[in-house]
Parts: sequence; C-alpha cells; structure tokens
Amino acid sequence: MHSESRKSLSANLDTLLEQANGESLTFEGVFRGVGDKAFGLLLAILSLPSALPVPAAGYSTPFGILLAILSVQMILLRERPSLPKFAMSRKLGFSTAQKLFGAANGFLHKIEWFIHPRMAWIGKPAGRSALGWLTLIMSCLMILPIPLTNTFPAMVIFLIGVGLTEDDGLFALLAFLLGIFAVAFYGYIIYLLATVGLDGVIHLKDLIQSWISK
Repeated sequence: MHSESRKSLSANLDTLLEQANGESLTFEGVFRGVGDKAFGLLLAILSLPSALPVPAAGYSTPFGILLAILSVQMILLRERPSLPKFAMSRKLGFSTAQKLFGAANGFLHKIEWFIHPRMAWIGKPAGRSALGWLTLIMSCLMILPIPLTNTFPAMVIFLIGVGLTEDDGLFALLAFLLGIFAVAFYGYIIYLLATVGLDGVIHLKDLIQSWISK
C-alpha cells in the first residue's frame, strides 16, 4: 500500500499529462513537475519508447544518450539530475505521450499491489551508484544500432525507474537480473551477426514477434 503522502509512478505520469493540457511535453516541463523523484521518473519516461510495444520510432538513440548522461550523474551521486540545454526543449508529442504513458500505466496498475518501499539500500549512495552503472551499461546497449537490442535494456532501465520512484529495492534487484539476461541476449545477437550474418538476426526477430503475437 502506498501512503497518502507518496505518489505512485502511474500517478506522476497522469499528472504530467494533465499539466501538458494537450500540448507536447518538454523535459523542461517534466523537470518542473517531478519533485524529489526526478531520477526515477526521468529514467522511466526516457526508456518507455523502447521498453513498450508502442510504435515510437526514432527515440532509442537520442534517449539512450540522455539516459547515459543521467546514469553518470547517478554514479557521481548528484542529488538532482540535469540535462543539456538542447535536451530540455526536446518535445514528446502529446498523442505519443498518451500512448506511452497509457501502456505504462496499464502495466503498473497490474503490479502496484506488489510495489512498496523496502530494502533501503536503494536510497543509499552505494545503491544509487550501482544502479547508475547498470543504467549506463543498458543505455549504451540502447544506443548501439544493432537489431533486437533496444527492448530488454530499456525495460531494465524502466524497472530501475520504478524502483527509484517507489523506493522499492526489490524491483531494483529484478532489474539487475533482467540486466544480466539483456547482456547475455546482446552477446547472442553479436554471435549471430558474426556467424550467420544479418539473416540470422532477422530470423530470430521473426520468431520473437511470432511468439509475442501468440
């Protein structure tokens, strides 16, 4: 159960849409509304286009770069995140934000019974630094233009964002486990490219899409 003084991640996403009032979201606007959960909320928002099965092409590389910047700040134990000026004015269309936030909230509403503050290591310097290193690795995987390597790293970062926003250390541990799987999967993609070429990767992509559709 969430205390009344705490806002869940889904509630924060709803608030951002309400504040946008039908206009495109900018990170300058996001910074004004995130409160003391800035890192977690920004990680969740920036990873959404790649983490969820919602069409949002063209976001993985630029958002991966921004995530890498934020991860370095986490490693350095910055209290508040900051982004370059060019990024602050970057826009996320309102309709795209609605689709992304709606899909995220659909997922979050199913698991919010399980999410609550626990395992206090997540709020300590060593914990935040460790999460920063994991985010840095995952954001680098997002940036690389290799097929099938965006979704798993982005989902890891999204789970880290959930953990930070909700002070849930267990969710962060789940992110670590998924991160290990993402690195193994990335290694397998590299192996396919080296041995059978792009055709093997395309075949794997078709198999995964077929499995998801079922």
